[in-house]
Formats: sequence, structure tokens, C-alpha cells
Amino acid sequence: RGYRIELSEIEVQLAQLSEVQDAAVTAVKDKGGNTAIAAYVTPETADIEALKSTLKETLPDYMIPAFWVTLNELPVTANGKVDRKALPEPDIEVGSGEYKAPTTDMEELLAGIWQDVLGMSEVGVTDNFFSLGGDSIKGIQMASRLNQHGWKLEMKDLFQH
Repeated sequence: RGYRIELSEIEVQLAQLSEVQDAAVTAVKDKGGNTAIAAYVTPETADIEALKSTLKETLPDYMIPAFWVTLNELPVTANGKVDRKALPEPDIEVGSGEYKAPTTDMEELLAGIWQDVLGMSEVGVTDNFFSLGGDSIKGIQMASRLNQHGWKLEMKDLFQH
């Protein structure tokens, strides 16, 4: 999204949370080929929504990982460091919460545009554009497609809401 991000800063914030035993953060490619942030945390029973909420108190939105993977333990190399190459690929099809299908024509239009722009097969009405890997460039693409349907989207509105 145009911001310089130190992944280690996110790892430090995650490691400070009492419910996280271990954490690793990496950059991954989403379906559209864009870079997104993925967090790997232990234990496997971690409440991801609670972790996101807590992180939002100390980190800006653009530093909140888009993809989350919970593991029993992080893979490590022979010298005890996290083996980032052995981390599993995150499920980039997972949305930001429980799926809620579009019910109105406008919701159907928006969900369809989001799916195309974000390269996803399913987008619900409660999903967050940025949590799904959206950024300012994809926002402009979305605004352009909405404009073709007679709707105007201001970028400030997308970022605020």
C-alpha cells in the first residue's frame, strides 16, 4: 500500500501478546500477484480475531497481517531459527470472518468487483477490502469498475470506511 514495513516490528508486537507463544511474519503473494503480510502464530488454538483486535491498538491498519496461520509449533532450522521456507502457504481464499452472502443488487455488484480485483472466488458483505489484500492501486481499479456501472467511489471514502 505504499508503506515501508519492517516485518520484525509486527513479530515483536505479536510476541508481546500473552496468548502467543511464538510468531513469525512473512511477505506472501496473493492471487493477484501482489505482496501481502502473513502471520504464523502458536498455539494452534489462538483466537485470530482477538489477536487482530489487539494488534490494531498498537499497529496501523496497513501493518495488520492479511493472512493468518495457526500452528502447533513453528518449523526451525538446525541452528534454532525459524525456517521461513518451511512455513506452509496461507489460505489466500479465507476472508476476514464468517461469510455473509450479498443480498441486494448493490452488494452483488460490489462483491463481484471485489472478487475480480482481489482475485478471489468469494467475497462476503462483511469482509474488509484491505484485510483481503486490497491496496490503493486495487482501490482505484475498483473505483474505475464502479464508475462503468454509474457509481462514484472516492478513495478517501474507501480508506475511511
